[in-house]
Amino acid sequence: MKLRIALINPWIYDFAAVNLWSRPLGLLRVAEYLSQFDIDLSLIDCMDMFNNKNYGKGKYPKVMIDKPACIRGVPRNFGRYGISVDDFRDTLIKNSPFDMVFMTSIMSYWYPGVRKAVEVIRSVSNVSNVSNDMPIVLGGIYATLWHRHASEKSGADFIYKGHISDNIKFVLNTFGFRIKKRNPKTPYHRLSLYKYYPFAPVLTSAGCPYKCAYCSSNLLNKGFTQRDPQKVIDEIKELYDIGVRDFVFYDDALLVNSDSHIKIILKEVMKQAPDMRFRCPNGLHARSIDDELAYLMKGSGFRTLRLGLETVDTGRQIQTGGKVSSEELINAVDILKRRGFTRNNIGVYLMYGLPGQSFQEVKGGVEFLKSLDVSIYLAEFSPIPGTECWSELISKGIISNDIDPLLTNNTVFSYLFSGYDIDELEKIKLDVKGYNNS
Repeated sequence: MKLRIALINPWIYDFAAVNLWSRPLGLLRVAEYLSQFDIDLSLIDCMDMFNNKNYGKGKYPKVMIDKPACIRGVPRNFGRYGISVDDFRDTLIKNSPFDMVFMTSIMSYWYPGVRKAVEVIRSVSNVSNVSNDMPIVLGGIYATLWHRHASEKSGADFIYKGHISDNIKFVLNTFGFRIKKRNPKTPYHRLSLYKYYPFAPVLTSAGCPYKCAYCSSNLLNKGFTQRDPQKVIDEIKELYDIGVRDFVFYDDALLVNSDSHIKIILKEVMKQAPDMRFRCPNGLHARSIDDELAYLMKGSGFRTLRLGLETVDTGRQIQTGGKVSSEELINAVDILKRRGFTRNNIGVYLMYGLPGQSFQEVKGGVEFLKSLDVSIYLAEFSPIPGTECWSELISKGIISNDIDPLLTNNTVFSYLFSGYDIDELEKIKLDVKGYNNS
């Protein structure tokens, strides 16, 4: 009898959550790895709100819930986002029995969603066709960066740390499942995991050549690697052939080495499929944008661009990694506009709440971006274990190593630890919202 495995993407527990072309790509890569074995796979994605009329953006359904004790003082409504608990339970029972569960995790402060999913899985163990001792394996970003916390608090049986590799086979063996590879890997979109594919995530590289003080990319990836451009082109073409028109780049450093990478990909895309739409919700490196690249991005159908600036303070730009300067951003915006991009296409991330960052610095950044006539996206700083910013906060006694991940939530952290006047912060958020809508 075939081994049967459930793949679970749990709920988001937060003060706010907006869908920006989100798919659990790591979990889908797990599915691809497992496709090499004689296994039946079922996906239950608690955040899958898509249908054939929704191409990737929109609000998630929210159910208000009580705030955990450590964040009770934050004056915002807390909620669970995604499908209902009853729908999750019913889907689990309907598709059972399963021999094993693989669950992903993303933001560390969403761990209550992981715990809730584990709780529901355990609660249906008294149903005749659900095994009472079915092992639950947890992987993903939270499981990797907060391994000890996940081991103690998630309720999962095994916490998988790091990348998808043959270590997954070791996990299967650990629980007594002795299986052999029988097939080549099957791309996730051929596995019938989702009913609709209104868009597709594309990852052309892993990691980032920069080591920004606030970022976990170098903790989650060993160095920076880029895929063979032709393999990326083939993947996009295959997705296009099944009807996908919106493609979302999940790279941390999409534009690096552009002459030998993204430019090759886009030149071929322009030849084959003129009606594609590309989205870049992650911050792009402005210094990599030249006129040829802007021409290719426009010609191949880029619709959503997000550039990373983080701060206008020259010293802090260097201190936090030196990936961009204000002058480089000005130059990139000018090039993009000359090639036909507008404020509706170009957004820039500006961080606030960085260690030592004054509120005046944030206000100065907002005024600077207004002068460039681009959309402004305020990004709240969230501390991540292992980063330079984390070490700085520890050394200053602002946080401790055993802090509850809930307190690293970007909304919580800016409210409790930034030192900003909350009323002034709300004013600048309203100002940015009004500017973006003008």
